Amino acid sequence: MNINVEILPNYRIAYVRQVGPYSPNNGQAMEKLKKWAEENNLLESAIILGIPQDNPETTLPENCRYDACIVISKDYQIDDSICESELSGGEYFIRKVKHTAEDIQKAWAEIFSSFQNSGYQIDNKPILERYTGDMINNEYCEICVPVKPL
Repeated sequence: MNINVEILPNYRIAYVRQVGPYSPNNGQAMEKLKKWAEENNLLESAIILGIPQDNPETTLPENCRYDACIVISKDYQIDDSICESELSGGEYFIRKVKHTAEDIQKAWAEIFSSFQNSGYQIDNKPILERYTGDMINNEYCEICVPVKPL
C-alpha cells in the first residue's frame, strides 16, 4: 500500500457540474471539460480534478453533484461557458491507482484502513480524484483524501 501525505496548494478552478447518479454520467462532465480545455489550449500541462460533492449513502442519486475541474492560473480570463471556483488546499492522503472500478474500490479500503495509528483523521473538505501529466492518457488517477492531525 503506497499512500503519501502531500500538502496541496489552494487552486483556482474552472469546472463543469453534473447532477445525477455518479457513474457513468461523470464521464460526460469530464469530456465536456476536456473539450473546453482543449479549445482554450489548457490541456498540455493540466491538473484535472474530479470532485464528488455528495455522499451517495446520504444523498439521493438524482441529487448527487460531480464537478469535473481543471486548475487555472490566477490571471486566466474565463468566459461564461464554464463555471469558476476556488479549492482550498491542505494536507491530503494521496494514493495513485489504475482508474478501474476494481482498483479504485480496493484503494478506498486501503486508504481508510491506513487511518488507524496514522495520527490523522479525515478533514471536512472534498475528496478529489487528481489527474496529472501522463495519468490523463494512461488511465491512472490519484485519490486525494483531505486529512488533519488528530
